[in-house]
Amino acid sequence: MSITQQQLLQILPNAGQTAGVFVPVLNTAMVRFQIVGTKRIAAFITQIGHESGQFRYVRELGNDQYLSRYDTGPLAKRMGNTPEANGDGHKYRGRGLIQITDRANYITRGEALALDLVNHPELLEKPQHACMSAAWFWASRGLNTLADTGQFYTFTRRINGGQNGAADRQALYDSALKVLA
Repeated sequence: MSITQQQLLQILPNAGQTAGVFVPVLNTAMVRFQIVGTKRIAAFITQIGHESGQFRYVRELGNDQYLSRYDTGPLAKRMGNTPEANGDGHKYRGRGLIQITDRANYITRGEALALDLVNHPELLEKPQHACMSAAWFWASRGLNTLADTGQFYTFTRRINGGQNGAADRQALYDSALKVLA
């Protein structure tokens, strides 16, 4: 089962023209990582749709002051960024459809996708890499199984760390299930 541009726009109406850019690479990524069938696709589209502002953002917004919190201090250390003020926070800001952050995650994701994301983190802003990165994350966290059993809150927590945007995610999920049925 593939998703069409029309279906994607029914689920994510604010995606606009970017839907046409993402559909072919999204379908390739979903097949590669076994995100197949109505429940899996609905859950995946819901999460990446919410996380990316319906495909409008593949790079975290924020000024230097905001991003500096990722550069030094306890948060930066917990995230795997280098301890000195060297721009890691800015360089390894959230990117992709599931906005990954921190140097350690860029290393892991780059190895999994055979991309040099440490030296070229901007690659995750390209649709094909944004889709592959999100699908790899989804599969590597066992989210297909959770989607199969409809564990919405659990797969949301694994993506977001909590229930941020739960109402929007639920509305997108309900829409996706109807559109894909």
